[in-house]
Amino acid sequence: MGLSEAQLRSGIDALGAIEPKFAVAVARVGYPAPRVRARGYVTLLRTIVGQQVSVKAADAVWRKLEAQIGDPTDPAVIARASDEDLRACGFSRQKSGYARSLAEEVLSGRLDLDALPAADEEAIASLTRVKGIGRWSAEIYLLFAEGRADIWPAGDLAVQIEVGRILGHEARPSEKLTRELAEAWRPHRGAAAIFTWHHYGAGAGAAPV
Repeated sequence: MGLSEAQLRSGIDALGAIEPKFAVAVARVGYPAPRVRARGYVTLLRTIVGQQVSVKAADAVWRKLEAQIGDPTDPAVIARASDEDLRACGFSRQKSGYARSLAEEVLSGRLDLDALPAADEEAIASLTRVKGIGRWSAEIYLLFAEGRADIWPAGDLAVQIEVGRILGHEARPSEKLTRELAEAWRPHRGAAAIFTWHHYGAGAGAAPV
């Protein structure tokens, strides 16, 4: 599971000691709530289902899966579903391929979600071998479902925006600069990411994740 409330607060407090501007931001907007997802296949399938659609639309697709093809939490159900079955549930051709790729990787044992590599970059590489799972999706999974404390999704637009705001930059830092700035925040970059989304939601609309 993801970082607990205690772990998140501890990480953010440590971050504030490293970079006082984070402590100032915490005083302004408070601590974020934990962001927790279940570990395993279902969370990754829901990530694919939710790509480029609203939460409401993704929920509707999930309900259709349950009603028309069986229990989608069983990868064998997706693996044996035809393109027509998945299209009737609201999948595009591309998403059907992604969902089937994930199911086949899990069923074959090539992707063991109970035993991902301990090294974060190796775990990201394992996840991104699945069609439809990019680096951002892999990072979010490792942070929210496994609670890996030093995951840093520097390519996330809201993270870049809020790092710039918190640190007082005139322009949004690039992904490269966002990654470089956070080197000093190890091993608390996961807490930093969750705080930036909270800060984004407090000042610029709903956070994207």
